[in-house]
Amino acid sequence: MTRPDPRALCPCGTGEPYGECCAPYLAGSAAPTAQALMRSRYTAYVVGEIDYLVATHDETSRAQVDVAATEAWSRETQWQGLDILDVVDGGATDATGIVEFIARGVTRGAPFAQRERSRFRKLDGRWYYLDGQARREPVRKVAAPGPNEPCACGSGRKYKRCHGAAG
Repeated sequence: MTRPDPRALCPCGTGEPYGECCAPYLAGSAAPTAQALMRSRYTAYVVGEIDYLVATHDETSRAQVDVAATEAWSRETQWQGLDILDVVDGGATDATGIVEFIARGVTRGAPFAQRERSRFRKLDGRWYYLDGQARREPVRKVAAPGPNEPCACGSGRKYKRCHGAAG
């Protein structure tokens, strides 16, 4: 997968340019909050940065990550957006935090809305994903943007040149 242009909107949905949002974290900088880590992990799925997903998984359960399945899901999914629903703690001075989110996408033609309440912990100044409780969420139909509108994935390209291109 290709990384977004640093000037394109970040896939995580903050409205900030990728180069000023999640790119520094994927390049090795520590995310300052649990929410920033959550957003950067979503972006890692979008751009196929599987090593980042493994590295930001808590060491107590990192060995349980199915890297091949994670890579396949990342590659086979048309990511459609991330909504942050709730944040409990997880600030720069906290040791733990919770982020509840919905990640939307389409995998092999099947739309999904993954709602999860994730737990994070900070260890030696870095945030890590501990685990999460997934809940079923009804899939919301999202209308495709017009052909000349920006693609919803945050690539910065027109829809017709990105996810709207004939495959």
